[in-house]
Parts: sequence; C-alpha cells; structure tokens
Amino acid sequence: MKTILIIGSGIAGMSAAISLAEQGIHSVLVSPFPSERSQSVMAAGGINAALDHLDEGDSVESHIQDTLKGGCYIAGQTAVEGLCRTAPDTIRWLESLGTVFTLNKNGKIDQRAFGGQSHKRTCYAGSSTGKQIVSALVMECRRFEAKGLIERKTWYDFHSGLIRDGRCYGALLYNEAFRTLEPIYADAVIMATGGQNALFGKTTGSTQCDGYAAGRLFMQGAELKNLEFIQYHPTTLETSQKRMLISEAARGEGGRLYYLENGKRVYFMEDLYGPKGNLMPRDVVSRAMYETGKDIFLDVSFLGKDVIDSRLPEVRDLCKKYRGIDITKESIPVSPSVHFFMGGLAVDNQHETNIRNLFAIGECASIYHGANRLGGNSLLAAIHGGKTAASCIANRSEETAAEAPDFTDFIQAENQKLSDSMQSQSQFPVMYIRDLVAENMWDLLGIVRDEETLDRGIDELTYYISIAEKIHYDSSVLAYFNYSLVGILTLAKATLISAKERRESRGAHYRSDHPQTDEAFQYASVIRYDEGAYTVRLDKEGRYER
Repeated sequence: MKTILIIGSGIAGMSAAISLAEQGIHSVLVSPFPSERSQSVMAAGGINAALDHLDEGDSVESHIQDTLKGGCYIAGQTAVEGLCRTAPDTIRWLESLGTVFTLNKNGKIDQRAFGGQSHKRTCYAGSSTGKQIVSALVMECRRFEAKGLIERKTWYDFHSGLIRDGRCYGALLYNEAFRTLEPIYADAVIMATGGQNALFGKTTGSTQCDGYAAGRLFMQGAELKNLEFIQYHPTTLETSQKRMLISEAARGEGGRLYYLENGKRVYFMEDLYGPKGNLMPRDVVSRAMYETGKDIFLDVSFLGKDVIDSRLPEVRDLCKKYRGIDITKESIPVSPSVHFFMGGLAVDNQHETNIRNLFAIGECASIYHGANRLGGNSLLAAIHGGKTAASCIANRSEETAAEAPDFTDFIQAENQKLSDSMQSQSQFPVMYIRDLVAENMWDLLGIVRDEETLDRGIDELTYYISIAEKIHYDSSVLAYFNYSLVGILTLAKATLISAKERRESRGAHYRSDHPQTDEAFQYASVIRYDEGAYTVRLDKEGRYER
C-alpha cells in the first residue's frame, strides 16, 4: 500500500489526508503542533463559491473571470477554472462533514461581498470560518485515524527533502524532544506548510509559517514562482504582539474607510472608485491608503449593534480586547499589513513541483492567485489543492515500484551540520539575525518598492547568508530556529531578486521606478537556485500550466 507523507496539518494538509483516506491510501500527517493551532483557524472572512441562490446574477464563469482579473491575468486559466467549477461541490462536502455555515432567512447558506468580486459569493460562518472548517476536518481525520489510514506525527519539524536525481523519496524530520533527525520514506510528499509570515515579523498570520520549507527545497532544486507578489491586507489593527486582522467582512457588510481633514471625514475610496470603492481589490485599497499619507479609520458603527453582534462578533471582540475600542460607537484605526503570499513553490495543475513526487498545496504553493488573491479564495484553494494532489497521487500506480536510494551519507552529513551549529561562538544569536532580517524585509518589500532599495536588500541578504552557519547557537529557543536560518535567508534573497527582475507594476507588486504595467511581463516569474546562483525567468512556455 502507498504511504504519502504530508508536511503541515492545517486545512490544506488535512484535506489531502482525508481525500487519500477516502481512496484507501495511507498518509502520515506531520506538524510541529496540533491542527487546532494551525494558521487555518485564523481565517475569518469566508470561502468563495458561486451557489447562485442568493445573488441570482452570479455564475461559475463570473467567479473564474473575477479570479483571473484579480490576479492580473497571470494565473493559469486551466487551474483557475478547476478551482471555481468545483467550488460548489467543495461547500457541499464541507457541510457533509459538519461545517456550520451562517444561514439566511430562507435556511440557505448566506453569502456576502468581498473585494474584487462582482457578486456576493463568500460563504461564511460568522467571523470564524476557518475555525469551523478546521473543527470539521479534525473530526473527519480522527475517523480515518481510527481506521489506520491517517497517522499523525506531532512535535516534528521539516528539515529537508530526501531528493535524488530530480525525484523525491520522503523527507528528513527533526524531533525536538530527542534532538535527532528522522528520515521518513514515502511514495510521495505533499508540502502544506503555509506562507512566509515570520520572514516579515509582525504580520496578520502565524509565526509558525516562516517559509523555511520552501527555502530549503529551493536549495535542493525545487523552483519557486511569483515571490514578488505579497498581499498587504488594508485593514489591520496594531497591537504589541502582532497585527490583528480586521476581516474584509467588515467592509463587505458596509464598513467605510476615511481619513480626517480639517476635522471632516474624507471617504477617499468612495471618492476614487464610487459607492463600491471600499471593496476594491486589496492591493488597490492598500496603495490608496498608503498614498493618502494620513491616519486611516474604518467605521462600522452605523451598522448598529444588532448587525455587529450577529455578523461581526470577532471584529467586535478583538477590537475591545486588544485596544479597548467599542466598534458600535467608535471607528477603528487601521493600516495595511503583510497578509498573504501569492508566491511559493511552483506547481503544475496537479500541484506537482518540478521534482517528481514532490507536491505543494495551500499557501506554500503558487498556482491560483496570480498577482493578487481575492478574499475568500484562499480557503477554497487549500481544500481544492489538497483534493487535486491526492487524486493525482492515487492515479499514479507505477510509483509504488520505485525503491529509495541510500540516503545514509546525506543523513549523517546533515546530523553533523546540526551538531556543529550548536558549537558556534559567534557574538550574534540567531534570533537577533532573524529579527533584523524581518525588519529589513518589511522596509524593502513594502507596498511601494524601487530598484535602489531592492539592491540594498540583496546585498544585505548576501552578507547574512555568508555568516549564517557561524551564527551563535541560541539555546533559549527551539533548535529549529537555529537550523532553519540559512533556508529562510535564501528564500528572502530569492524574493528580493524576483521583485527586482519584475520591472513593472502589477497587482500586489508596485515599483515606483516602473509604475506602469508592461505586457512583456504578463507571465509568472520562476526562480531557480543552483549552488548559490539565482536565475529568474518568465514562464512564457507555460511549464506550470501543463
């Protein structure tokens, strides 16, 4: 029987494991923490599907066109069509597993407006859609765990792939409790490790997601795609620990953005784009906020206490808890923050990377969102991607005959590197470097970039990489933070290089020195690593649209 190794146990990883189990295929679900602590639980807004029972003008074709347009037409049409056409079935599947969606007065799933969408198509569960879906998937996973089809390995971190001659045979995991590296061989590996939040410090996402897995696999030959496209969510609330997401649902319910000028409110998004200006795509709203040079506020108080309590309870609670703001009476001070990464491991329409039997799903994979993601499409992509990868693996019968080569020398070498890293006497602890890089990345890859700042960042990252293996071992943190440094720095440099090479402005990538969209760049960007050399190309041949 096949064994599939899944790294990451959020919504994407669990969807893949369940889909494999439904076909009688055994999977090992690996993560440092239980699914209930994954970033997936933080997804508040909802999940898109053209159900055509609330907004009668909606359709699957409209969903496809909104997604392609929002991504500035560099997402593959075949992939986007598959995502949107299966969306209604995805919602029905989630309901069958026990996901409790908010219903309208007719007893059907309610849907609300999100930015960049031509119709109300975002299904939701109050302000905690992610939590509801995670809960349903956890229970379904437990059912298959009892049957022996899903095996969980918690408190393990990804270290590296077991890759030879362009083919993946499993992965090397780090056991923090025993401080050892443990190989797990598998017929295929599915990466579901999320985005790169920790690379930018305080973001809306979980710091568990730092991009190391993508960076390490990049160093092992996996190609990355569209790294320059980093979505800033326009409405976040600053706190001492992180930036709290003020869900797009607040604007979907009618919330209005404004700034004060001479004591009067200026509803700048409505002035620029008309009555629906507050629900323009996220890159458009974030850039407009940036260009005002003003403190921005979001007002939902006029909706009334009943609407806020029933439809925006989590927004109400987090504003009260973290800043003491009563949103039924006061406006919310908001600012843009790094929120989602359209770039990641380059995958084809079956979610396979350029390395045979290595798949990627969820936010760590770049496929559906192009230059900018529509709100409500990320949860949909996580589930659809998990099911797609599982289906491809299930239909690949010839792979079971492949025998793994001997990785003994590789494993011994990696163990030695791990041991050596704990002996370093450098004056700089690893967390100091990580925090410094995060601060720099925030400055260098902001809402507006230019070649001068990108070049400066590339030089800085080149220096950090040159000293990374000499950094002082910090015994006050998990060993993972020490050994992951080189992979994270390598990913950071690749991101800056990708941003420099795209000499245009498109979607979430805005260059002040190249403010116009250039049709010559209307392709995904792909970056490759070869013994320290970074090579960027435009995917004109459609390698990842096969």
